Amino acid sequence: MKLDEFVKFKEMDFPRSVLLGHDAILRVADLCKSLHFGKTGIIVTGEETYRAAGKTVEDLVSEKYDVNVVNVGNATIENVNAVCSTVKEQKAKFILAVGGGSKIDIAKMAAKKANVPYVSIPTSVAHDGIASDRASLKSDTGAVSMSAVSPTGLIADTKIIHAAPYRYLASGCADVISNLTALMDWELARSCKNEEFSSSAYFLAKYAADNLIDNSKQIKEGGEERVWRVMRPIIASGISMCAAGSSRPTSGSEHMFSHVLDMKHLGTGLHGEQCGVGAIMMMYLHGGDWRRIQDALWNIGAPITASDLGLTDDEVVEALTESHSIRPDRYTILGENGLTKKAAASVAKKTGVIGAHKPPRAPRQRGKTTVGSED
Repeated sequence: MKLDEFVKFKEMDFPRSVLLGHDAILRVADLCKSLHFGKTGIIVTGEETYRAAGKTVEDLVSEKYDVNVVNVGNATIENVNAVCSTVKEQKAKFILAVGGGSKIDIAKMAAKKANVPYVSIPTSVAHDGIASDRASLKSDTGAVSMSAVSPTGLIADTKIIHAAPYRYLASGCADVISNLTALMDWELARSCKNEEFSSSAYFLAKYAADNLIDNSKQIKEGGEERVWRVMRPIIASGISMCAAGSSRPTSGSEHMFSHVLDMKHLGTGLHGEQCGVGAIMMMYLHGGDWRRIQDALWNIGAPITASDLGLTDDEVVEALTESHSIRPDRYTILGENGLTKKAAASVAKKTGVIGAHKPPRAPRQRGKTTVGSED
């Protein structure tokens, strides 16, 4: 091929403005102005998240903009369509998404369909989707990952996020730490299937996971500062998906394991928690340092066993044997035929996820913590 025949092309969609820190939410109107938004917009939120931050956002932007509040529930296509209808009816020029993962996913899909910009304003960070261009919508067969748009702006107020149950923050950390097995799966697919690969996305996702592991002992304690400590890696992880143009750098066999659990035992564990436990086992299959992941999750206070997730040993083994079938288009360490029941049980036992094997230290007491919706 001649030099002048080079035709490779790739589009990457990144957040334009990111505000991170204590009381960052107070600058929401200024952000809207700097992004040259039109005068009419909507706020996508939920009942709990409206009380946590949505009302504050409404009060702040109402001084300069005409905004309407739309309360939504789970991340479903029906709720996406409802938001799109409101955008059309109100002739809205922008969306402010205030809430957890589902509210932000609804907003990013609606923003894509309605062709308007949106700002991500998380009230909790149970996973790394707050800055990504991927959305996870619920369906009758479980969660479906879809291409959406990245936020034009992101406001991560550490005071607000710190006020959410710590379990969410630990889950978000676990989701990012699980990048390590997703990246190994990606490298495997590159080698075996000649899959397209992005070095920039790879290093962003790896930096995010390594950073959280290296600082895992400082995360569980530390008040609001711990939110500041983990938000940059979580944001970087989301941006890695924008760079890749897919969820590949952050989603592999460990996410497939989590998706099976969502289908069979929805509501038992948070997404990031399940991915963290899955990453322990998938790293073992890769022949990597699975204890490094286990130790980091332990330090943070995230689940490392089936019982931590509220699951039985048999339920974990069953999920492992079915994980390969969730995304047949995505090649991972599970291969095309998956694990036998015997092999799955062996992996789970040897990593201490199930059975009599104990973790490296005495089991921690998780307690009965009442946790509200992560939405």
